[in-house]
Amino acid sequence: MSFFIALVVDGVLAGSIYALIALAFVVVYKAARIINFALGECVMLGALLVAFGLHGLGLGLLGALMLAAVGMAALALLFSRLVLRRLFGAPLISLIMVTLGLGALIRSGSTIMMGGVPRDIALPIDRAPIDAGGLQIATDRLAAAIIAALCVALVAWFHHRSRTGVALRAIAEDRAAAMASGIDVQRYVTLTWVAMGVIAVAAGTLWTFVSGGGFSVALVGLKVFPIVIIGGLDSIPGTIVGAMLVGVLESLAAGYLDPSFGAVAAWLVLVLVLMLRPHGLFGTPRVERV
Repeated sequence: MSFFIALVVDGVLAGSIYALIALAFVVVYKAARIINFALGECVMLGALLVAFGLHGLGLGLLGALMLAAVGMAALALLFSRLVLRRLFGAPLISLIMVTLGLGALIRSGSTIMMGGVPRDIALPIDRAPIDAGGLQIATDRLAAAIIAALCVALVAWFHHRSRTGVALRAIAEDRAAAMASGIDVQRYVTLTWVAMGVIAVAAGTLWTFVSGGGFSVALVGLKVFPIVIIGGLDSIPGTIVGAMLVGVLESLAAGYLDPSFGAVAAWLVLVLVLMLRPHGLFGTPRVERV
């Protein structure tokens, strides 16, 4: 029983970071209806910029985080203004191909410009495990999960309580009605991309601290798609539930079956959810007149 509890706890801790990464996907999709296939590369680049600030420029942790946040926000702003604005109203496949191209550009550019930068990111957190009633909990994973949960709560609060969040929810509900009421849709869509860049910095830093850095961080984006589809593409609560579910399932599958089966378990659950609820557990079904 203690082994089962340990696996569940480990899955919940991993799910907290998954939720933060998936949130970067959802905030863009809710407002822009764009599937960002470059999310993994954005998380990787955010972590690389933090590492560059630490090791390449000799900045402290706070300075490196600020540098990375500004850099990712600038990249997201340029991508939204120079590329996406010209594709307003374009077919979905065009938007997908553009995000795929952005991911390829980030991968190749990171290799050329920051190939020699050390990837590790050290946070001022003791890595000694905590003994909770005989259950050993890794301090670094617990601290990273708490920080990720706070970030998720902050983004959720901003999306539901602030005036900007109200405008974003209006755009997600009915873009045409939002434009008719005077909301600058393009400006708010750009803001969601900037928010995605900042969230990617936080998520990439935490993921690198817990699991190590490098270009393998980009692969974490593949874990996000089952999460957001299971929870519902346009649902923040669904994203959190989906992340916890996937994290626990991966941990249980790796512990009881085989470590390589952990990643497959999420996709099997995805197939099951799509069969029963095609719009996800908390997603909103789209009803269209024909």
